[in-house]
Amino acid sequence: MKNLILPLLAILYTSLAFGQNTFKAIIKNSENKETLIGATAILQGTTNGASADQNGYIEIKNIPDGKQIIVFRYIGYQEKMDTFNFPLTQPEPLEILLTSDEEELEEVVISSTRSSRTIDNIPTRIEAISGEEMEEKGNMKPGDIRMMLNESTGIQTQQTSATSYNSSIRIQGLDGKYTQILRDGFPLYSGFSGGLSLLQIVPLDLLQVEVIKGASSTLYGGGAIAGLVNLVSKTPKEERELSFMLNGTSAFGLDASGFYSQKFNKTGTTIFASYNLGTPYDPAKIGFTAIPKYTRFTVNPKLFVYFNDKTTLNIGINSTVEDRIGGDIRYIENEGDNLHSYFEKNKTNRFSTQLGIDHEIDGKSKLSFKNSVSYYDRTIEIPGYKFSGIQLSSFSEATYHRKGEKSEWVTGLNLWTDQFNQNNSGTLKVVDYHHTTFGAFIQNTWTATEKLILETGLRGDYQNEYGFFALPRISGLLKINPKLSMRLGGGLGYKTPTVFTEDAERIQFRNVLPIDVSKTKAEQSNGGNFDINYKTPLSDKMFFSVNTLLFYTKVKNPLVLVPTMTGLLEFQQPKGFIDTKGIETNIKLTYEGFKLFVGYTLADVRQHYNGIETKFPLVAQHRLNNVLMYEIEDKLKIGLEAYYFSPQLLNDGATGKDYWICGLMAEKLWEHFSIFVNFENFLNTRQTRFDTIYTGSITNPTFRDIYAPVDGFVVNGGLKIKL
Repeated sequence: MKNLILPLLAILYTSLAFGQNTFKAIIKNSENKETLIGATAILQGTTNGASADQNGYIEIKNIPDGKQIIVFRYIGYQEKMDTFNFPLTQPEPLEILLTSDEEELEEVVISSTRSSRTIDNIPTRIEAISGEEMEEKGNMKPGDIRMMLNESTGIQTQQTSATSYNSSIRIQGLDGKYTQILRDGFPLYSGFSGGLSLLQIVPLDLLQVEVIKGASSTLYGGGAIAGLVNLVSKTPKEERELSFMLNGTSAFGLDASGFYSQKFNKTGTTIFASYNLGTPYDPAKIGFTAIPKYTRFTVNPKLFVYFNDKTTLNIGINSTVEDRIGGDIRYIENEGDNLHSYFEKNKTNRFSTQLGIDHEIDGKSKLSFKNSVSYYDRTIEIPGYKFSGIQLSSFSEATYHRKGEKSEWVTGLNLWTDQFNQNNSGTLKVVDYHHTTFGAFIQNTWTATEKLILETGLRGDYQNEYGFFALPRISGLLKINPKLSMRLGGGLGYKTPTVFTEDAERIQFRNVLPIDVSKTKAEQSNGGNFDINYKTPLSDKMFFSVNTLLFYTKVKNPLVLVPTMTGLLEFQQPKGFIDTKGIETNIKLTYEGFKLFVGYTLADVRQHYNGIETKFPLVAQHRLNNVLMYEIEDKLKIGLEAYYFSPQLLNDGATGKDYWICGLMAEKLWEHFSIFVNFENFLNTRQTRFDTIYTGSITNPTFRDIYAPVDGFVVNGGLKIKL
């Protein structure tokens, strides 16, 4: 009997041993074949599984014979299920490819660097506001993009008028004149048109906003010392898009906008139109408007023609007409008298055309041509003084783009003209100018290895009044592993001097003398940045990422507006420079439907004039951004925000107080429409609650720097329809 049992046990043991199999695989990203550290594989219906090591390798043991389903998961990627018949012949580990499931990773293709790569594969550090984030920010301020940019790490919008809301953008603490604002690669918002640009751009027809921080003049020419903001418009798709937004505020504001786009056989179109209304609003009851009275109409039609698979033409027109008046609220409400008579009027007419032609020569190269002409007519009026003029500018560019297996080249020529003619209404000296800049550039993006990508560029600009500028730029991306990457970059920049700065805008250009070209040099800069990006799943449902940026920019020959012996104001260039240095940190943590964003900015901006170092005014040295979002996909969105601004030095030598701004947003979604409500600044933080905004009398006020909100707690809500 013993002799019989032992062989039977041996056979049974051998059968069990052969019935237990081992599965080996390497899990990778389907797009670039990078290994996915921490990805999981689980035998369906069991707890038997494994996590990928630093090489993406997994090994699952004790798998029974027969057909078995293995489930592969990695946060941010689509779950994958494969069926295998065991025993499985495996001389080498299988390659398992997972596809990204995060919308922003699939759709965020960057155009600002001209190479049209995904954001993870561009050596130049770029931040993109797109997708759901664009929609959420649009709910909070549907009438303009001021809040959208102000709530980004490292960006601060500076209000230059206490009563009319005029604002400019500051990147890393530098004056707004050092930031270049583009629309689809066209420089349309500069010079005289810059003071109201942020308030006249409605976000409904924007696909995304791309921000490059640091010297970027190599890309599009002068003006991008602090960085550039490229507003990327939506283009027509095969599926029709028809959307409407209606928004109202507790300050009696109204925003109504509509967008239509569709691609047909040989043509396509996008049409955007909006109407924006503001009612004079004085929450502090001090007699001056925190929100001015205004009406604005915007119409932007665009036509696309697809001649064939290789050639595309697009033609567009942008038009904005606005009347804006702030000041003494009794005067604006037609109750003015000799005492209540102060006002600040802004009347603007903006018209621009855009033309673009793309022709693909073969599968690897293409030619592109673009042209824009912009007409901007603006009048600023206060009691006893009027400043008005017309800015006419144009931009033309031809580029050749060739993409090889590892190297991508872009080379081109461009011509930029900018002419301002002031309407002479008794002014002692007009501030007219006529600038013409011819530029040539070449750029290369080289994938040296799977882990190293380099981007180099060289531009030469000749400016008719300030001469020639050579602008090199270099950036590198090192992918240490799928979790950790680093970028290092730097370059030179320049800015052609004009009178249109924050300081001059703040006083409506009154008594400002024209720039004396014979005594003035162009402002020039050099700078660099280094950032580290780390991302990892913490579990099957939790994902963590952190990005830290170190930056430095130095501006030589800065223009400073100073009083003269005659009481007028002129721009001078004191001996010295301005520099900004600091840190930006962004942290993102996601868990199922929750997303937490934490951002911190340290911006130390200094003036070094004639051997004396002082702080640069109107810069919050410390900024903290906190956003918590909860989402039930296609059903509900709830967001809570908290932003901290540290004390700021003011131009009069005083120091403003620190403050918090908090907001709460909710949106309920259905298939074709949604309703939203936003409680902006519900702590009612206002500069008028803890500081003054003017000195003197209500008839003849002298306004102080605006460093905190003046409109306070405002509720807005509305309806979005998508058909």
